[in-house]
Amino acid sequence: MTRVQESSSAVEAGWAPSDRERVAAIAAAIVCVAVVGIGLSLSIPLLSIEMERRGASSTLIGLNTAMAGISSICILPFVPRMAARFGVIPLLTASLVISTVSLIAFPLTPGLWPWFPLRFVFSAGLGVLFVLSEYWINAAAPPERRGLILGVYTTVLALGFGVGPVLIALVGTEGPWPYFLGAALVLAGLLPVLLARGLSPAVEGGAGRGLLGYVRLAPAALLAALTYGAVETGIFAILPLYGLRIGYDAQGAASLVSLIALGNVLFQIPFGWLADRIDRVSVLLGTTLACAVGSALIPVASGSALGLGTILFLWGGLAGTLYTVGLATLGARVPQGDLAGANAAFVVLYNVGLILGPPVIGGGLDLIPPDGFAYALLLLFLAYAAAILASRGRGAGRLSP
Repeated sequence: MTRVQESSSAVEAGWAPSDRERVAAIAAAIVCVAVVGIGLSLSIPLLSIEMERRGASSTLIGLNTAMAGISSICILPFVPRMAARFGVIPLLTASLVISTVSLIAFPLTPGLWPWFPLRFVFSAGLGVLFVLSEYWINAAAPPERRGLILGVYTTVLALGFGVGPVLIALVGTEGPWPYFLGAALVLAGLLPVLLARGLSPAVEGGAGRGLLGYVRLAPAALLAALTYGAVETGIFAILPLYGLRIGYDAQGAASLVSLIALGNVLFQIPFGWLADRIDRVSVLLGTTLACAVGSALIPVASGSALGLGTILFLWGGLAGTLYTVGLATLGARVPQGDLAGANAAFVVLYNVGLILGPPVIGGGLDLIPPDGFAYALLLLFLAYAAAILASRGRGAGRLSP
């Protein structure tokens, strides 16, 4: 597919904003998600800490956390249909209000078992927010700068997620007030949405494809979400354990995750810019192969703090770009009428990856300690690279990656 064909596919129907309207719409969606990201990164550790304070086991805390992925898989496929019926702004407003109310309810609810349906509802609201915000950004972004804009979006989101833990250190974890602060931040995301309420794109019915239909339509883009979801959650959950196994103390093992996060923040915009200038699927393939090489080098570099830190910084930054470039590929190649459904499928597969990643990567660590951690990551990246090559072999890489 040529760059002209690629650019026109996502704007072939419906919404045709001016340049000023595009900027205002994109800014509103990014600010909304950034503010909510701060509230979310403040809230998730609070929930785990409070559950432990109430006597919950690590297994029970893990099961409660998994409700986020289960909620997304159950609810998000219906978001495009709901948005087409009720509108993007009303549905975004409802999702923010529902997330706010459910977050306030956590510290006020006695017992732990009610936290499971609460977590389901809280995560459903946030999932709807991310699907519609990313759809909004994808639809509003000029085709020739889509990757750059999505790089800005993911960078701002990552920075927002970094602010939450700082706020926890300032306000503490006891009592209802930290939850009220998180809820206020989530609700504050409503302000830019309402200010830009006249700039939201309509959601069209599309072809009514199921999840597998969207994967067939855009395999490289959709499987990028699955791969990154598995890798991201595996990194944050298992990398500290790997650090402990190779001799780091708890603080040093935790600092390894910080290197991944730093690379993630710094690489998004450059690779988004790059994806606007060369074939996006080639960027995905090259990044994936580089990540596979990086995974193979982790055991080699594990004996040197400088070597391991450098590998993790570069490797983490490259891995993080899969989400950005995958999302940009989706917006460039999927018709406007299918874009909302494709965005929902993208987030669903990301959440499937969140569920699958820890057992796969943790299982590798247990099966071949300690380097099985890196070998499991290597296999995940090689599997995704093989899927990209297979889709190109069928012609999907040229027509609908």
